[in-house]
Amino acid sequence: MPAALLKLQTAPDLVDQVYRALLDAISDGTLAPGERITQEDLAERFSISRQPVLQALRMLKKDGLVLDAPGRGLLVAPLDAESISHVYEVRGALDMLAVRLAVQRRQTLDPKLIDRGRRAAAGRSIKAMIDADIAFHDAIYAASGNPLIAHSASLHWVHLKRVMGAVLQASPLRNSIWDEHQAISDAIAAGDAATAVALIEDHGRRASEGLLGQLPAILASIPKVIA
Repeated sequence: MPAALLKLQTAPDLVDQVYRALLDAISDGTLAPGERITQEDLAERFSISRQPVLQALRMLKKDGLVLDAPGRGLLVAPLDAESISHVYEVRGALDMLAVRLAVQRRQTLDPKLIDRGRRAAAGRSIKAMIDADIAFHDAIYAASGNPLIAHSASLHWVHLKRVMGAVLQASPLRNSIWDEHQAISDAIAAGDAATAVALIEDHGRRASEGLLGQLPAILASIPKVIA
Protein backbone atom coordinates (compact mmCIF):
# COMPACT_ATOMS: atom_id res chain seq x y z
CA MET A 1 0.00 0.00 0.00
CA PRO A 2 1.47 3.40 -0.96
CA ALA A 3 2.47 5.77 1.83
CA ALA A 4 -0.24 8.25 2.80
CA LEU A 5 0.13 11.85 1.73
CA LEU A 6 -1.64 14.79 3.31
CA LYS A 7 -4.95 15.64 1.66
CA LEU A 8 -4.98 19.24 0.43
CA GLN A 9 -7.73 21.81 0.29
CA THR A 10 -8.53 23.55 -3.00
CA ALA A 11 -7.14 27.08 -3.03
CA PRO A 12 -5.64 29.61 -5.50
CA ASP A 13 -2.17 28.54 -4.42
CA LEU A 14 -2.90 24.82 -4.75
CA VAL A 15 0.01 24.23 -7.11
CA ASP A 16 2.39 25.68 -4.51
CA GLN A 17 0.79 23.51 -1.82
CA VAL A 18 1.29 20.40 -3.94
CA TYR A 19 4.88 21.40 -4.73
CA ARG A 20 5.72 21.91 -1.07
CA ALA A 21 3.95 18.71 0.01
CA LEU A 22 5.89 16.70 -2.56
CA LEU A 23 9.14 18.45 -1.62
CA ASP A 24 8.52 17.51 2.02
CA ALA A 25 7.73 13.91 1.02
CA ILE A 26 10.96 13.70 -0.99
CA SER A 27 12.90 15.30 1.88
CA ASP A 28 11.64 12.98 4.63
CA GLY A 29 11.84 9.82 2.52
CA THR A 30 8.11 9.25 2.10
CA LEU A 31 8.93 9.39 -1.61
CA ALA A 32 12.26 7.57 -1.80
CA PRO A 33 15.08 8.15 -4.31
CA GLY A 34 14.32 6.15 -7.44
CA GLU A 35 10.63 5.73 -6.64
CA ARG A 36 8.33 5.89 -9.66
CA ILE A 37 5.52 8.45 -9.45
CA THR A 38 2.66 9.44 -11.76
CA GLN A 39 0.39 12.46 -11.71
CA GLU A 40 -2.68 10.19 -11.66
CA ASP A 41 -1.54 8.36 -8.54
CA LEU A 42 -0.50 11.54 -6.74
CA ALA A 43 -3.77 13.30 -7.63
CA GLU A 44 -5.68 10.37 -6.15
CA ARG A 45 -3.57 10.35 -2.99
CA PHE A 46 -4.01 14.12 -2.57
CA SER A 47 -7.70 13.92 -3.50
CA ILE A 48 -7.37 16.70 -6.08
CA SER A 49 -7.45 17.04 -9.87
CA ARG A 50 -4.42 16.14 -11.96
CA GLN A 51 -3.70 19.65 -13.29
CA PRO A 52 -2.10 21.16 -10.14
CA VAL A 53 -0.12 17.95 -9.66
CA LEU A 54 1.18 18.18 -13.23
CA GLN A 55 2.31 21.78 -12.69
CA ALA A 56 3.97 20.93 -9.37
CA LEU A 57 5.81 17.99 -10.97
CA ARG A 58 7.07 20.32 -13.70
CA MET A 59 8.50 22.59 -11.01
CA LEU A 60 10.17 19.65 -9.26
CA LYS A 61 11.58 18.45 -12.57
CA LYS A 62 13.01 21.92 -13.22
CA ASP A 63 14.61 21.79 -9.75
CA GLY A 64 16.18 18.43 -10.63
CA LEU A 65 14.26 16.56 -7.93
CA VAL A 66 12.31 14.30 -10.31
CA LEU A 67 13.37 12.79 -13.62
CA ASP A 68 11.69 11.10 -16.55
CA ALA A 69 11.21 7.41 -15.82
CA PRO A 70 11.77 4.69 -18.43
CA GLY A 71 8.46 4.20 -20.15
CA ARG A 72 5.79 6.18 -18.36
CA GLY A 73 5.77 8.68 -15.52
CA LEU A 74 8.58 10.14 -13.44
CA LEU A 75 10.89 8.98 -10.70
CA VAL A 76 12.38 10.70 -7.68
CA ALA A 77 15.94 11.73 -8.53
CA PRO A 78 18.63 9.55 -6.92
CA LEU A 79 21.01 10.98 -4.34
CA ASP A 80 24.35 11.81 -5.93
CA ALA A 81 27.48 12.37 -3.83
CA GLU A 82 29.19 14.76 -6.23
CA SER A 83 26.13 16.99 -6.60
CA ILE A 84 25.63 17.05 -2.84
CA SER A 85 29.25 18.10 -2.32
CA HIS A 86 28.84 20.94 -4.81
CA VAL A 87 25.69 22.21 -3.09
CA TYR A 88 27.38 22.23 0.31
CA GLU A 89 30.36 24.15 -1.12
CA VAL A 90 28.05 26.90 -2.36
CA ARG A 91 26.02 26.98 0.85
CA GLY A 92 29.21 27.20 2.89
CA ALA A 93 30.41 30.23 0.95
CA LEU A 94 27.06 31.97 1.34
CA ASP A 95 26.91 31.19 5.06
CA MET A 96 30.37 32.60 5.70
CA LEU A 97 29.57 35.79 3.81
CA ALA A 98 26.29 36.18 5.69
CA VAL A 99 27.95 35.71 9.08
CA ARG A 100 30.67 38.23 8.29
CA LEU A 101 28.11 40.84 7.24
CA ALA A 102 25.87 40.11 10.24
CA VAL A 103 28.78 40.80 12.59
CA GLN A 104 29.68 44.00 10.74
CA ARG A 105 26.08 45.15 11.20
CA ARG A 106 26.23 44.22 14.92
CA GLN A 107 23.25 41.90 14.61
CA THR A 108 22.11 39.21 17.05
CA LEU A 109 19.96 36.16 16.41
CA ASP A 110 16.75 35.40 18.26
CA PRO A 111 17.53 32.77 20.98
CA LYS A 112 14.14 31.22 20.28
CA LEU A 113 15.64 29.80 17.10
CA ILE A 114 17.96 27.61 19.17
CA ASP A 115 15.15 26.59 21.54
CA ARG A 116 13.00 25.62 18.56
CA GLY A 117 15.81 23.57 17.08
CA ARG A 118 16.54 21.68 20.29
CA ARG A 119 12.85 20.83 20.71
CA ALA A 120 12.71 19.57 17.13
CA ALA A 121 15.88 17.50 17.61
CA ALA A 122 14.30 15.85 20.64
CA GLY A 123 11.20 14.90 18.66
CA ARG A 124 10.49 12.56 15.78
CA SER A 125 9.37 14.92 13.02
CA ILE A 126 12.03 15.11 10.31
CA LYS A 127 10.15 18.04 8.77
CA ALA A 128 10.30 19.97 12.06
CA MET A 129 14.06 19.35 12.30
CA ILE A 130 14.64 20.53 8.74
CA ASP A 131 12.38 23.57 9.13
CA ALA A 132 14.18 24.60 12.33
CA ASP A 133 17.58 24.27 10.67
CA ILE A 134 16.51 26.32 7.67
CA ALA A 135 14.98 28.97 9.96
CA PHE A 136 18.34 29.36 11.74
CA HIS A 137 20.28 29.84 8.51
CA ASP A 138 17.58 32.13 7.10
CA ALA A 139 17.96 34.30 10.21
CA ILE A 140 21.67 34.66 9.48
CA TYR A 141 20.92 35.60 5.88
CA ALA A 142 18.42 38.23 7.06
CA ALA A 143 20.93 39.56 9.60
CA SER A 144 23.46 40.06 6.79
CA GLY A 145 21.30 42.81 5.31
CA ASN A 146 21.98 41.49 1.78
CA PRO A 147 18.80 40.00 0.28
CA LEU A 148 20.75 38.39 -2.56
CA ILE A 149 22.26 35.91 -0.13
CA ALA A 150 18.89 34.50 0.89
CA HIS A 151 17.74 34.46 -2.73
CA SER A 152 20.86 32.59 -3.85
CA ALA A 153 20.65 30.12 -0.96
CA SER A 154 17.00 29.35 -1.68
CA LEU A 155 18.01 27.88 -5.04
CA HIS A 156 20.01 25.21 -3.21
CA TRP A 157 17.89 24.52 -0.13
CA VAL A 158 15.48 22.36 -2.15
CA HIS A 159 18.34 19.90 -2.61
CA LEU A 160 19.71 20.31 0.89
CA LYS A 161 16.32 19.51 2.40
CA ARG A 162 16.24 16.02 0.93
CA VAL A 163 19.79 15.12 1.91
CA MET A 164 19.25 16.55 5.39
CA GLY A 165 16.15 14.39 5.69
CA ALA A 166 18.07 11.28 4.69
CA VAL A 167 20.70 11.90 7.39
CA LEU A 168 18.39 13.08 10.18
CA GLN A 169 16.30 9.92 9.99
CA ALA A 170 19.14 7.97 11.58
CA SER A 171 21.63 10.57 12.77
CA PRO A 172 22.92 10.50 16.36
CA LEU A 173 24.21 14.08 15.89
CA ARG A 174 20.90 15.98 16.09
CA ASN A 175 21.77 17.71 19.36
CA SER A 176 25.39 18.49 18.45
CA ILE A 177 24.13 20.35 15.38
CA TRP A 178 22.35 22.74 17.71
CA ASP A 179 25.39 23.05 19.96
CA GLU A 180 27.21 24.26 16.84
CA HIS A 181 24.37 26.64 16.01
CA GLN A 182 24.49 28.03 19.55
CA ALA A 183 28.23 28.68 19.28
CA ILE A 184 27.76 30.46 15.95
CA SER A 185 24.97 32.59 17.37
CA ASP A 186 27.09 33.48 20.42
CA ALA A 187 30.02 34.54 18.24
CA ILE A 188 27.78 36.76 16.10
CA ALA A 189 26.32 38.37 19.23
CA ALA A 190 29.84 38.94 20.59
CA GLY A 191 30.87 40.69 17.38
CA ASP A 192 33.65 38.13 16.82
CA ALA A 193 33.70 37.81 13.04
CA ALA A 194 36.78 35.56 12.84
CA THR A 195 35.33 33.02 15.26
CA ALA A 196 31.84 33.16 13.75
CA VAL A 197 33.18 32.58 10.23
CA ALA A 198 35.46 29.75 11.38
CA LEU A 199 32.60 28.10 13.26
CA ILE A 200 30.13 28.23 10.41
CA GLU A 201 32.78 27.02 7.95
CA ASP A 202 33.46 24.05 10.23
CA HIS A 203 29.72 23.51 10.68
CA GLY A 204 29.23 23.24 6.91
CA ARG A 205 32.22 20.95 6.52
CA ARG A 206 30.97 18.62 9.25
CA ALA A 207 27.50 18.54 7.70
CA SER A 208 28.89 17.73 4.26
CA GLU A 209 31.33 15.09 5.50
CA GLY A 210 28.68 13.57 7.75
CA LEU A 211 26.24 13.17 4.90
CA LEU A 212 28.75 11.86 2.39
CA GLY A 213 30.02 9.39 4.98
CA GLN A 214 26.51 8.08 5.61
CA LEU A 215 25.39 8.14 1.98
CA PRO A 216 26.47 4.56 1.08
CA ALA A 217 24.48 3.15 4.01
CA ILE A 218 21.51 5.39 3.19
CA LEU A 219 21.47 4.24 -0.42
CA ALA A 220 21.86 0.61 0.60
CA SER A 221 18.81 0.89 2.85
CA ILE A 222 16.56 2.14 0.03
CA PRO A 223 14.62 -0.67 -1.67
CA LYS A 224 15.49 -1.08 -5.33
CA VAL A 225 12.68 0.22 -7.54
CA ILE A 226 11.61 -2.07 -10.35
CA ALA A 227 10.76 -0.18 -13.55
